[in-house]
Amino acid sequence: MARFLTQEWVDEWNTAMEGVTLPDPGPDAGLAMADGRVTVVEEVRGTPDGDVRLVMTIDAGTVHLELAPGHGGDQGGSAEPEETTPTVTIVLSYPDAEAMSLGQLSPAQALNAGRIRVRGDLAALAASQQVLNHARSGAGDAVAPTP
Repeated sequence: MARFLTQEWVDEWNTAMEGVTLPDPGPDAGLAMADGRVTVVEEVRGTPDGDVRLVMTIDAGTVHLELAPGHGGDQGGSAEPEETTPTVTIVLSYPDAEAMSLGQLSPAQALNAGRIRVRGDLAALAASQQVLNHARSGAGDAVAPTP
């Protein structure tokens, strides 16, 4: 079982997402997701491996994660992200990332409580959360373990 936010965890997550078809973004997804592509970057502070930059790309009905090179969680398996300008960037602590991954803390709750910082398109963030929820339910027990 891979440790959360390591390259192995990302690989397990991506494997679990293979074959999961995502719905098109809804009308409330905002202009950033109008073409069906969005890049969400999570900058997670204070992981056991140092600070980690996780890049999630939603495109053409698929979702893919990668660790950005040069950050604490990168273990050499990731290539430079295709699109380096994120649609939205989230900065949060490792405990909050764990809680969000486990569904114990929603992005809206974290934002309202001042526990995360967000730069970029908030409508895209909300739409990406809907996509992630659908992807997780579609993958069922195959989703890579979280903390």
